[in-house]
Amino acid sequence: MSRHAIRRPPRGHWALLLLVLTVVITALAFEGWTTHEVDSARSKRPCSTPIPREADNGSPVLRIGDDRIETVRMPAGTAALTFDGGPDPEWTPRVLGLLRKYHVKATFFVHGSRAARHPALMRRILDEGHEIGSYTYTGGDLGAASPLRARMELSLTQTALAGTAGVNTRLLRLPHTTAADTLCGAEWTAAERASSQGYLLVAADRKSRKPWQGVVTQYSQTDLGYREAEALLRDRTVRRFTTVSEGIGHPFPNTRAPLPQRLAGTGLIWAQRLGHTFTTVMAWALGVAGALSVVRLLMLVVFARAHVRRLHRFRPGTPRLRPVTEPVTVLVPAYNEEAGIAATVHSLLASSHPDLQIVVIDDGSTDSTAAIAESIDDPRVRVVRQPNGGKPRALNTGLAYTRHDIVVMVDADTVFEPEALTRLVQPLAHPAVGAVSGNTKVGNRRRLLGRWQHLEYVIGFNLDRRMFEVLECMPTVPGAIGAFRREALMGIGGVSQDTLAEDTDLTMALWRAGWRVVYEQSAVAWTEVPGSLGQLWRQRYRWCYGTLQSMWKHRRSVFEMGPAGRFGRRALSYLLLFQILLPLFAPVVDVFALYGVLFRDPTQAILVWLGCLFVQMLTAAYALRLDREKLSVMWVLPLQLFVYRQLLYLVVIQSVITALLGTRLKWHSMARTGTADPYLLEEAPSPGLLTKGVGP
Repeated sequence: MSRHAIRRPPRGHWALLLLVLTVVITALAFEGWTTHEVDSARSKRPCSTPIPREADNGSPVLRIGDDRIETVRMPAGTAALTFDGGPDPEWTPRVLGLLRKYHVKATFFVHGSRAARHPALMRRILDEGHEIGSYTYTGGDLGAASPLRARMELSLTQTALAGTAGVNTRLLRLPHTTAADTLCGAEWTAAERASSQGYLLVAADRKSRKPWQGVVTQYSQTDLGYREAEALLRDRTVRRFTTVSEGIGHPFPNTRAPLPQRLAGTGLIWAQRLGHTFTTVMAWALGVAGALSVVRLLMLVVFARAHVRRLHRFRPGTPRLRPVTEPVTVLVPAYNEEAGIAATVHSLLASSHPDLQIVVIDDGSTDSTAAIAESIDDPRVRVVRQPNGGKPRALNTGLAYTRHDIVVMVDADTVFEPEALTRLVQPLAHPAVGAVSGNTKVGNRRRLLGRWQHLEYVIGFNLDRRMFEVLECMPTVPGAIGAFRREALMGIGGVSQDTLAEDTDLTMALWRAGWRVVYEQSAVAWTEVPGSLGQLWRQRYRWCYGTLQSMWKHRRSVFEMGPAGRFGRRALSYLLLFQILLPLFAPVVDVFALYGVLFRDPTQAILVWLGCLFVQMLTAAYALRLDREKLSVMWVLPLQLFVYRQLLYLVVIQSVITALLGTRLKWHSMARTGTADPYLLEEAPSPGLLTKGVGP
């Protein structure tokens, strides 16, 4: 038995998943806010009203009170150099070098977001005696910003300055403004709000004002700003170069930030770094995940086409195998399968194979499963009762009653086509083949959930099996329909109880024992799939968790030689990449895609989605054609991407966390309704389909 304790699946991981998605959404929202994709304030609104007359005197420095406006300008012969934006890793050091060369102090109006990104430059600005002012956090126009954004633009800048340079500032320059008269309309309202918070508003003098008259200049931290500042520093008409506060006789505007604010600033710096890194990585992950999804679909189509060619092309030198007519033992493990056991057994008895032994193993059913099976009056049917012990134990019990060398394992909710058994065992004519996977189809596909699973079986499972057949690395012979050599089964000790995916575990063990496992697409059986989301969740949870167990159990096959090593390196790598890792990223990818629709370019996001859907539709059409299925069911595919796919991704997440926690799950039985019979479909398949198979 497994070393893991059998206990209920963990539930706390849902809180973890919710926390992760919350972090993702928060990081996206903050990054989008800083880039003006969320709550945008990029451009300045046209002025609807002029600046008040008492402020419109050309003076660049303003303090706005409740009942009066104070303005001030630089004395004659004095120039205050100010630099907007940044800090910039290329131009800020060059500007600082220029100022040091001329022994001049200046005022740097910085973006809080840029300050958080370059804290060393902020400390250098302050250490070299310059003063720091706020240019808002992202450079958003405060006149066009929402009240919430306006408050955050100012408060986050102060937090960033506290975290990088350990200071607060009382100086503010509104982005998208130059001279004082540009503080008009909505900008004046924003200026009044900022002044009420204690800020001194700093504009710039008009370009027409001569430096010798006294000016506050405004330069960008670019090549142009550097050259303009250098030209002014050479102007001999200016007697004094200074900072804004010193020029107007105000105290130094940068005061020591309190410890809580400095700690909050440090947290903001790390949050911004992590958020920027995270969004960058996830943007790449979105591209990689999309590319991998398309690559997987293309692989399925290419290898399916290769599989079809292989079926229809005779290669010279290939030996013609004899028909397999040996007697077959069919094992039917059953637990509370009264709804479908009769249909399953009768479909087996109607098989065209000449000699059958059918062993129904009743695994401690609490309903009339055993009685129904025993009521079937046919000497080929034998019913064995045992206490409930699980499907692997039931199959091993059945092996003890097996009289023939070929064993077929069948789920008790599966209906076989008449030719299915005969076709299924034919590949066993090759002495190296130890097991054969059949073609499983969905019987109960009347409702939307059944149609989704029908598409999944045709597009995913059966195309996967065609690809695995070509690559010679079939990882699973499904429990619904699979044929085995008895000697192969006994050689590996029968059916293991170590995992919840006993069929996958069994198949991998056969590969490692040196046997080949192949796919026979013309052997068709109809199975009953879950009819509710709850049942589907439990079934897929068990499948996924059992697959993880099997992969871990047989992980050493990656390093083995021969068929085992080929299987391990191909199949396990594929399962890990496309069925484990890719689904783990899916919720985050979906959040990014939704973000793109809401806040970025919705046209581009929708076109990408439509492109992926188009590729999937082509793949689905090809898969349905190969399986001789009607294309009319494809209308449910777009809906499948919004609901069904998300559920399966969550199943993978829960399974991985369960496995990491070392929890062993119980077997989840499914309530049967006996709807696997293909004649119960809305549009029953033609008799030719039931007698001739559905191979291409």
